[in-house]
Amino acid sequence: MSCELKAKDRVGTINPIFTCQPAGAQYASIGIKDCIGLVHGGQGCVMFVRLTMSQHFKESFELASSSVHEDAAVFGALHRVEQGVDVLLMRYPDLKVIPIITTCSTEVIGDDVDGVVQKLEAGLLKEKYAGREVHLIPIHTPSFVGSQISGYDVAVKAIVEHFATKSDKTNGKINLLTGWVNPADVTELKSLLAAMEVDATVLFDIETFDSPIMPDGNHVSHGETTIADLQSTANAIGTIALNKYEGAKAAKYLENEFEVPAIIGPTPIGIRNTDTFLANVKKMSGKAIPQSLVRKRGIALDAIADVSHMFLAGKKVAIYGNPDLVIGLAEYCIDLEMEPVLLLLGDDNGTYNADPRIKALKEGVGFEMEIVTNADFWELEDRIKNKGLKLDLILGHSKGRFVAIDNNIPMVRLGYPVYDRAGGFRHPVVGYDGAIWLAEEMANTIFTDMEYKHNKEWVLNVW
Repeated sequence: MSCELKAKDRVGTINPIFTCQPAGAQYASIGIKDCIGLVHGGQGCVMFVRLTMSQHFKESFELASSSVHEDAAVFGALHRVEQGVDVLLMRYPDLKVIPIITTCSTEVIGDDVDGVVQKLEAGLLKEKYAGREVHLIPIHTPSFVGSQISGYDVAVKAIVEHFATKSDKTNGKINLLTGWVNPADVTELKSLLAAMEVDATVLFDIETFDSPIMPDGNHVSHGETTIADLQSTANAIGTIALNKYEGAKAAKYLENEFEVPAIIGPTPIGIRNTDTFLANVKKMSGKAIPQSLVRKRGIALDAIADVSHMFLAGKKVAIYGNPDLVIGLAEYCIDLEMEPVLLLLGDDNGTYNADPRIKALKEGVGFEMEIVTNADFWELEDRIKNKGLKLDLILGHSKGRFVAIDNNIPMVRLGYPVYDRAGGFRHPVVGYDGAIWLAEEMANTIFTDMEYKHNKEWVLNVW
């Protein structure tokens, strides 16, 4: 029995699992209050990303484009950044933060975004918007390297690096870098911290992405992390980044630059990883884990015991999506006696081999497992159709749904984006509540499959 980590052995990509770096930077930008990201590139670089966000959350988000056209390839397009910043500031009087996010086209032609920011700060901002607080943050995310994951990581670091300001004393808070999560995950994390009476600066506080329809009208969704929150990150008692690939750069920057201690991971998916998260919070804050969380943990264990051994044990699973999510789900599946036989990581990050979690999988699994980097959906489909891979369940976002449909394999929608099921963003994946939802959602999906295929569905009558 072994676990093999290997790269996709084809040059081309057939149906990618991830999209590009600017998408990750855009996702980070919408988590900040009074912020609109300006994407320096073609209009599609915003349109399709924003569409996916709206599909996932069923909400509207504000993002802007410099709308670069063909002439920019010859003459450059920095004037479009200048015009874009001016238009945004005129149209939105409360706007304070404008991340300027590059794309493949503007990186290839060599547009000096850092230089144009300096020009705007010395000219337009002083002349036309004197006395107004405006922050322009260049974020370099060329689309021809990395993925949406690295783009998110780069953006979070750039934003923290721009704002973090050291003062004479600590603020008594923990910086919590959530990574690419859903509103329900933020709610669950806040609940855990509140139970421990720990104050935290949440980067980014996207709980409000689940926006209400109010008597005074609908509202555009935006995050609640403020400039003051970002500035105070340099004065925290410590930083906990939940994900190695989504926020760790910012955590390490704060540690190196301001001596704010950092703990990276693990992603609190499942019981043992949530236990570790709470232990890390206790270590950093000095606060005890209360009995209420011990009871919450016990409820989660009871829910898991109801379904794991009888229905989930031995089930073979394929998982794809963001690497921290995929690895956390794989660890949880193993704890549930399941067999995650195929993990697909959709980018070419060369550091996966050094990830201690992957090393632990390689050394400890008792079944055949493949971890494929730079993977696409053909890797999943090829193994099912041509290489005899037998699966009981697929875990991943909606873009892989047709593999599941075509091969009649039950699937639980997880990660980003999920647009073919209602309300997925309202269910946490992290924490004890996330552990309950995951176990029961996987079990219920398998129950439905048993019924439709008449595969021992009578068991459900006597369960």
